[in-house]
Parts: sequence; structure tokens; C-alpha cells
Amino acid sequence: MLEGRCMKCKESREMNNVKLEKTARGTFMARGVCAVCGTNMAKILSAEQAKHIK
Repeated sequence: MLEGRCMKCKESREMNNVKLEKTARGTFMARGVCAVCGTNMAKILSAEQAKHIK
């Protein structure tokens, strides 16, 4: 699982339903849902980190 910062919980949490996206600028971003409260989350990734996401 990938960890990101939940803006509602104000803590680092695991992301569920992670989907990898490529932004308009060419960087990678992982989008998911907080495992605790269900709020949408996002995390900016490097190209190296994006290789390890399924």
C-alpha cells in the first residue's frame, strides 16, 4: 500500500484504490481513498516511485 497525507484526518494514512496518473507536465501522481475516513487523497511521485506502483 502507498501512504499519503489525508487532509481530513491530518495524518499520514494508507491509500486504498490507488490509481496512477500522469499529469499534464509529465510527472506522476497517485490518487486514492483514505483507508479510515474515505476522503480522496493524492500524492506526487517521482518516475522511480511510479515504477513500483502496480
